[in-house]
Amino acid sequence: MAHAFLSKRIVTPQGTQPGALLVEDGTIRAVCRPSEVPADAIIHDCGNDALLPGLVDTHVHINQPGRTEWEGFRTATRAAAAGGYTTLIDMPLNCLPETTTVAALEQKRNAAKGECFIDWATWGGAVANNQQQILPLADAGVLGFKCFLIYPGCDGFTMIDQQQLEAALPSIAQSGLPLLVHAELAGPIDAATQRLANADWRRYETYLASRPDEAELQAIRLMIRLCRQYSFRLHIVHLSTALALSELKAARREGLPLTVETCPHYLHFAAEDIPDGATLLKCAPPIRSKENQRALWRGLHDGTIDMIVTDHSPCPPAMKRIDTGRFDQAWGGIASLPLALSIIHTDSSHRGGTLEDITRWMSTAPAALAGLAHRAGSLQSGRDANFILFDTETEFTVTLDKLHYRHTISPYMGETLRGVVKATYLRGEPVYRNGIFASTPSGREVKL
Repeated sequence: MAHAFLSKRIVTPQGTQPGALLVEDGTIRAVCRPSEVPADAIIHDCGNDALLPGLVDTHVHINQPGRTEWEGFRTATRAAAAGGYTTLIDMPLNCLPETTTVAALEQKRNAAKGECFIDWATWGGAVANNQQQILPLADAGVLGFKCFLIYPGCDGFTMIDQQQLEAALPSIAQSGLPLLVHAELAGPIDAATQRLANADWRRYETYLASRPDEAELQAIRLMIRLCRQYSFRLHIVHLSTALALSELKAARREGLPLTVETCPHYLHFAAEDIPDGATLLKCAPPIRSKENQRALWRGLHDGTIDMIVTDHSPCPPAMKRIDTGRFDQAWGGIASLPLALSIIHTDSSHRGGTLEDITRWMSTAPAALAGLAHRAGSLQSGRDANFILFDTETEFTVTLDKLHYRHTISPYMGETLRGVVKATYLRGEPVYRNGIFASTPSGREVKL
């Protein structure tokens, strides 16, 4: 039986248009005129709500198995469904064991069984000593690889130096899968931290100075050189410094296979407004200045930055060290899965952004990075019927009951945002609607 979802605003690759989204057997059959809907179809009138493809987040720390007390598949995917996401790609660290071997990948799959409200997949890790695991992980179904050029904060996932990385790059290139890089180098950070040895670590200014733009710039320059040499797909995660935009743009003009992401917190918060002791806003790389933020938005609009992903990185509240307010002691990570769409819609609307822009940044481009464009990221015939109903006009205040992830702390608490996810559909079935979740998780691992 076909279902037809009628809306005045369906966001398609051809633009936003009125019509009907025709769904049958979990698949999009067509975006058509209401007059073309089959007579026996079940009609769903979505009123003034916009229909967008389900969001895809390629940068999420689910932390299960091993650190499920931080987050887990059930809580992360519930929070994501409430935020309009239908696919999450899990990072290979903060879980135990880290996803750096095929055996660890199978443990993650076992942990996810029956727990996911939306679809998921995972990246593999490229670490100091697992070069021989790269191709087996690719064959086993990871969608790409993540590496850190600096200590990542958890001992089990080792950073990778240039020599170790170059030993892995031929296999990464052979796999055809992307390499996602945390692009900070230790040299500038170590030097800055030494200079700040006697500084007041409750001050945000101190933390910001400890992770200078130069750490990102040097790392990005290194990765562009290696991309040119080894011809692999390079993806820069959570770009924080706008000073790198010109070099990224030049690398693109050169034809290098390069993509770039940034995150809601870099686009919403600015260093000048962060109070001392506000460790809920610690992340790495750090949130920088208002002028830097404006330049990141320009980079999104001109296409230098491809996508917006959350870097959802939760932890138990005690690890944020709200008690001491010391940025050097606090865990670096911000959770935003249920709020990201509303944050970006609120902020982009002040900058001339459209629903088409948001769809490209938060659905189409991440799906392409993960190799899932054939099934996710756009409302087109033959794709999975993953879509959301989005009320673009209603405002709400961020309160505890809006968060849904395991530990309900947030630097967005009390803010007023515009745009509410009314419903999230996975393969044509509602997994979240008007504040109520499906009773049974129906998400599954998606593969290339």
